[in-house]
Amino acid sequence: MPRAKVEIEFNEGFFDEVLNSAPVRSLVDLAASQVVSEAKATAPVKTGTYRDSIHVEHEQGAHRQVALVVADAPHALYVEARTGNLARASRKARV
Repeated sequence: MPRAKVEIEFNEGFFDEVLNSAPVRSLVDLAASQVVSEAKATAPVKTGTYRDSIHVEHEQGAHRQVALVVADAPHALYVEARTGNLARASRKARV
């Protein structure tokens, strides 16, 4: 029995509009702020520099805005490698 051939054409302009809309940006920011809250609450604290450096940065991707949770203390990479704090926070704070 012959199979039907199905073609789908996506309207990229529509998806660009939706993924850059204010409601979607708000959801992205909400998710990022939840990750920041969890990461700060569970961050190891010796001086507080690492914890206090955790924040959100925004980038414009090809088709949507992206929110990045970043720790930019000089020793953040070391802390993250030893503890996985940001990775755990992102898994726990899933929206």
